[in-house]
Amino acid sequence: MESIKPNITLDAKGLACPMPIVKTKKAMNELKAGLVLEVQATDKGSKADIKAWADNTGHQYLGTLEDGDVLKHYVRKSSIEETFEKRHPNVATNEELEKKLTEGGNIVVLDVREVAEFAFNHIPNAISIPIGELESRIHELNKDDEIFVICRTGSRSDLAAQRLAENKFTKVINVVQGMSQWTGETTGINN
Repeated sequence: MESIKPNITLDAKGLACPMPIVKTKKAMNELKAGLVLEVQATDKGSKADIKAWADNTGHQYLGTLEDGDVLKHYVRKSSIEETFEKRHPNVATNEELEKKLTEGGNIVVLDVREVAEFAFNHIPNAISIPIGELESRIHELNKDDEIFVICRTGSRSDLAAQRLAENKFTKVINVVQGMSQWTGETTGINN
């Protein structure tokens, strides 16, 4: 196999979401259009995250190679004319979601964090579908439901909300702040 020679290599090994994306975004801002960035990460969720981020910003996701425990993601920077970062227009704060839950509203909470994150701490009755599995499990959701999408900070949930909207889900709300700032009721394997 021919070895890939990126223009820049970014070390994001040992970092958890959203840090690989944060570092990738910063590195891409400093890269000239047309050049290729290699992101080395150990977070398994980074594969779906970086691909989704590239797709949503207009950069070209080239692919991922596995080298032992290290995932090497390759992204080509697009020109200004090619790039724009989309955001899901419907958002709610943690407080707004908590109010809906206490009022007993007929809503679905979709948690798109990784299985381990969900296992330790999640909103009671939330549905766990990690963002990397959303495409293959989208049929588990009802398009008529009001779906509040949550992750750790609001980044993965934004990408998931966009993906749901692209698949004709019309009542999708991205929860900003996410579980990192959640003060409402939670459950998990320790409680």
